[in-house]
Amino acid sequence: MTELLSDIAIQRELGSLTGWSRRGEVLTRTYQFRNFAQAMEFVNRVAGLAESANHHPDIDIRYSKVTLTLSTHDAGGITSNDVALARAIDSADEAGSSEGGDSLA
Repeated sequence: MTELLSDIAIQRELGSLTGWSRRGEVLTRTYQFRNFAQAMEFVNRVAGLAESANHHPDIDIRYSKVTLTLSTHDAGGITSNDVALARAIDSADEAGSSEGGDSLA
């Protein structure tokens, strides 16, 4: 099982994760898109990343707004797996934005 990150380690990692914040024992970020279709394209990219990492976020979709929540349930909080997936998601969002404009976040 992956070890929980310390509070200091989490704060340090958040310093390099744009838009992500800590809420208790989870990392969360909300992305805003131009429309529902672009939001769903982003969710599909996230799904592919999550499957590849075998680490799955909670996803809340509200029309053009997508909120992701990351936590390692087996460990009971935030681990390096959550940080790594947050970075991968941000990279995918940036790539999608440069290919035709997804996230407005």
